[in-house]
Amino acid sequence: MTDLLKLKKTDRVLEVGTGSGYQAAILAELVDNVHTLETIEPLAKQAAENLKRTGYDTVHTRTGDGYYGWEEAAPFDAIIVTAVASHIPPPLIKQLKPGGRMIIPVGARFMTQYLVLVTKDSDGKVTSRQILPVSFVPLTGTH
Repeated sequence: MTDLLKLKKTDRVLEVGTGSGYQAAILAELVDNVHTLETIEPLAKQAAENLKRTGYDTVHTRTGDGYYGWEEAAPFDAIIVTAVASHIPPPLIKQLKPGGRMIIPVGARFMTQYLVLVTKDSDGKVTSRQILPVSFVPLTGTH
C-alpha cells in the first residue's frame, strides 16, 4: 500500500487507522509530515505515546472518525486508509491534493474487498483503479 502511494520526502500524508502507530512510523521515515487518525480513543492515545517515545515528532496524531479525514490539516499529497470502507469517502477525496494518490480497501464486510488506488489529476479529475482483492477490518465511526 505504501509503495503504491509513490511518496516523496516533502509529501504531506494522512493515515486513517493509526492502530499501534507502526504504519505512521514507517510513513515518517519516508516523508516529512504525517497526520494519523484513530477512532478508538485508548488505541489513539497509546499510539501517540509510542510515537512520541520513539522520537517520531513529525507524526501528528488525533482521535477522530477517519471517514471525515482531517480537514484542518488538508490538503494531502497522499492518503492511506487501513480499514475497509463500503465506498470511497467524499471528504477524503476533497482533502486529496491535485496530483495526489489515495490507497483504500473498498467493499463489504465479510464479502469481496478490493484495494483501490484513487488518483486526482492536476485539474481535480478523480479516477480509481482496483489493484487486488484484500481482507480488512471495517472502517468504524459515526458515518
